[in-house]
Amino acid sequence: MFLPSGPPEITAKRMWYKNKRFLTIAGVAAAALIALALWLLFFNTPKKPELVTQPAAIGNVEKTVLASGTLEPFEQVNVGAQVSGQVVKLAVALGDEVKAGDLIAQIDSQKQKNDLATSQAALNNQKAQRATALASLAQAQSNFTRQQTLYQADAGSKADYESAVQQLKAAQASLDAANSQIQQATISVNTANVNLGYTRIVAPMNGTVIAIITKQGQTVNANQSAPTIVVLGQLDKMTVKAEISEADVIHIKAGQKVYFTTLGDPDKKYYATLRSVEPAPTDFTGETTTGNTSSAIYYYGLFDIDNPDGTLRPSMTAQVYIIQESASNVLTIPSAALGRKGRDGSYTVRVVGKDKKPQPVRVKVGINDGANVQILSGLTAGQQVVIAQASASDSAASGGNRRGGGGLTGGGARRPRGM
Repeated sequence: MFLPSGPPEITAKRMWYKNKRFLTIAGVAAAALIALALWLLFFNTPKKPELVTQPAAIGNVEKTVLASGTLEPFEQVNVGAQVSGQVVKLAVALGDEVKAGDLIAQIDSQKQKNDLATSQAALNNQKAQRATALASLAQAQSNFTRQQTLYQADAGSKADYESAVQQLKAAQASLDAANSQIQQATISVNTANVNLGYTRIVAPMNGTVIAIITKQGQTVNANQSAPTIVVLGQLDKMTVKAEISEADVIHIKAGQKVYFTTLGDPDKKYYATLRSVEPAPTDFTGETTTGNTSSAIYYYGLFDIDNPDGTLRPSMTAQVYIIQESASNVLTIPSAALGRKGRDGSYTVRVVGKDKKPQPVRVKVGINDGANVQILSGLTAGQQVVIAQASASDSAASGGNRRGGGGLTGGGARRPRGM
């Protein structure tokens, strides 16, 4: 059994001090809890969500189809050889400007000269044979006339007359054969002349030498296919071949406005008009394919652009924008501000009023390019429209940053729901 040490008066006094200290601590804790509850109840009201707004403003809206393109010369010709032989002279260098008829290259022409001489000799021989046939015909004609006269006067025999007729016909046939052989020999001479002309390769058009395929001293063989000597292109006008996806091509047609930029100067826009859209895909071979294919399908859209200073070069990459719809100096708001679409085609937009509270407004829209949308009715310039909303916790986490980072409802990319 525990017995308190010391006199009973001292023990009772110690117990009283301990109870007093406990009650004091408990009272302070209770007061603190009551104060905290009162502060949370009356003073710590949650902050209202912050609104990310943007004013309706006058601007431009442009709905486009994006495509990747390649620049090519408006006219491009592979200048080749039609006869075989060694290139004994190359008269142009890369980048040279040439005119139609200018010499490009010279192929060794000795064989063609020999063929021409042989054909000319054969023609001369046929002409000599024709002269002999003419003399024979004249002699046969004279004999026929004499025998005909004698036969009609009953002074000659019928056999002699008939023999003279046959000799005349034979002489005429020999002359006809000689004339035909002369025509054939003449064709051979002309062909030899043409082949000799093929050894002198000239420019078929005005243009620039953009590639040299065959060097001077090389031997070309034209027996199977015409070998290319140089490539000429007209660089003062370029053609853009834009690859349009099958999902977009149904919305594209000739006559639409287009513009493009290049990798070297992305800030400069080149404007043109779409000339045509090719009917078959870019990789079309004419063979029927069956089954599913994972490869994307593209169609070439073609348009031309003047290039007087030669800034644009062959094989450059073009970022092409085909304009479907556009409007200038119209009232616009961000597309993200659009809410729910109504049955009548209008949309709900939240507009911040004078009381700083958003109110739903119905608007009619026009062109929507994905970033901005044209407003036809329902808003005026300067009205603040809500494009996103940040919660209090998001604002606290971001340190009050209202530039629309991770604190925006829906990541700042989705359209807010209409009220």
